[in-house]
Amino acid sequence: MADRHPHSARLGLLQVCAAGVLWGTGGLVVALLHDRDGLSALTVSAWRTALAALALLAFALVARRGRAVRDAVRARPLLTVLVGGGTALYQGLYFASVLLVGVGVATVVSLGLAPVLAAAAEHARARTRPGRRQMTVLVAALAGLVLISATAADGSTATGSRPGLGLLLAVASGATYATTTVLGHGLAQRTEPVALTTATTTVGGLLLAPFLVTAAVTGAPALPSTPGSLALLVYLGVATMALAYGLLYAGLRTTSGSAATVATLVEPVSAAALAAVVLGERLTWPALVGGLLVLAAVAALRPGGPRPATR
Repeated sequence: MADRHPHSARLGLLQVCAAGVLWGTGGLVVALLHDRDGLSALTVSAWRTALAALALLAFALVARRGRAVRDAVRARPLLTVLVGGGTALYQGLYFASVLLVGVGVATVVSLGLAPVLAAAAEHARARTRPGRRQMTVLVAALAGLVLISATAADGSTATGSRPGLGLLLAVASGATYATTTVLGHGLAQRTEPVALTTATTTVGGLLLAPFLVTAAVTGAPALPSTPGSLALLVYLGVATMALAYGLLYAGLRTTSGSAATVATLVEPVSAAALAAVVLGERLTWPALVGGLLVLAAVAALRPGGPRPATR
């Protein structure tokens, strides 16, 4: 598909990159909600997914796509649940990893492992070997991610209390992210993006709902305390979840899962740029070099599936 329609393939890659940019804004919003209202990362994630599901369900009803959502679930119920559950699971694993091992290691392991596993799965299924171009793209992207994450970790006091367990959770998060993206790629080929996003996000929201109940029962902060915080929470749900995953699944129609996992590495790049603009944080030269490496790797991506190594 990507070879026959290069413009559509490039558009799909841009849609995946746009999703990564939106995800990059989420970290700052989560930090603001934690500082203002004491909301934990898991509580914010649960609200984010629930609000996204409500927004998508409302849009599906207004746009008269309710039948498409129902048909998507009926056609492939197990795969829809797996993708929706995987989306919720890898977020929870990542947040838990950050608390236990620190943000730098958690980001490098979870985000860095995903494109490697996704590429390995695609080549194993196609019975091909990765070519020099793909290997160069992966190395450049991972090197850039390490530089950006190391810089972020230098400015953080959170080193983690149980690094061994945190590392295992980061590996599990990366593996779940890769699996979910590859499964989502197959599902996106046969399902309308709006219907797919609505169905999988609703599944994720139902799975994360117990965290909201737990916060309410234990007396932990579970709701935003000001209209401004509520607006931030709505932004998280509508922009960084509903819109971002809609862009991801639309892009996956013409972009392979391995290429998508590399393209979404623009997330830490956009997060670092936003921190510099909004918070006035200084961008160090390793962060700048890392950002350029990631952007160069994304620019060199081929959106389609795996290609055999040059003989």
